[in-house]
Amino acid sequence: MKWLMIFWGGPVILLTGWYGLSYYDMSFGIFMLTREAHDLVFRIYGHVLGIPPETIPPLVARAMVVDTLIVFGLLAVRRHRQIVAWYRRRFDSSQSREASSLASEASLSSAP
Repeated sequence: MKWLMIFWGGPVILLTGWYGLSYYDMSFGIFMLTREAHDLVFRIYGHVLGIPPETIPPLVARAMVVDTLIVFGLLAVRRHRQIVAWYRRRFDSSQSREASSLASEASLSSAP
């Protein structure tokens, strides 16, 4: 789990942090965090890909969402037994308590 957070979460946080800081021009004296660098990076990517630069951020955001769903889907498949056991402990026990209380109420009401 630690390596998942390092290899998946690290780049996601780094990219999101850079995008947010450079978009709002919070540079702290670092050129890569300026709005000029932000626009330059997206112009270069737009030129290389042959698409308008303003279409790149939504594409990257969509790719990050899809990657996140894939990563957590694989994690859920890997930990399927633990998730099912947790779900049964959480919800089946409450249903069995309700069923037993309903059964005891029904037996009390049918008693003479």
